[in-house]
Amino acid sequence: MSHQQLWAPWRLAYVQHSDPAESQPLKPNCFLCSYRDDNAANDSKNLVVLRGEHSIVVLNRFPYNNGHLLIAPKKHKADLRDLNDAELLETNHFLQKMIGLLEKTISPDGFNVGLNLGRVAGAGLPGHLHWHIVPRWNGDTNFMPILGEAKVIPQALDALQELLSKEMSSEAEPA
Repeated sequence: MSHQQLWAPWRLAYVQHSDPAESQPLKPNCFLCSYRDDNAANDSKNLVVLRGEHSIVVLNRFPYNNGHLLIAPKKHKADLRDLNDAELLETNHFLQKMIGLLEKTISPDGFNVGLNLGRVAGAGLPGHLHWHIVPRWNGDTNFMPILGEAKVIPQALDALQELLSKEMSSEAEPA
């Protein structure tokens, strides 16, 4: 049997740290606020896919699956009930837009979409509310997470960001 190598170099920061948030070279308190406050010229480095008036979309640096996005209100709010109507509307519009964009660009068979409210519910960043969009494919669960305690992500984050940005640009151009 030949030995095959699986490369996922962006996962090293996650593997070497018990808390993925600590591995970020940004403000330790909230990476979403750091991205929000950073210059838009750094969006590529920060993996920001889309900015709105009230919300932001970023690629998850430690994805569960290829195309894993986070959608968050720009304001640092932990409780869903604290969002105003404009924040609720824009985050939900972004959910619709990003699901459509992912369907068009990477063709998943389905999605997991949700919120983890509170650390006990799995929120890695419990202070800043954010939705997860996780594309799913038939057969995307295999032996690697079970036996190897590792998930293989088949596309580099920067390649995915470039693909999504290119598609959003082409949608914005008048026909």
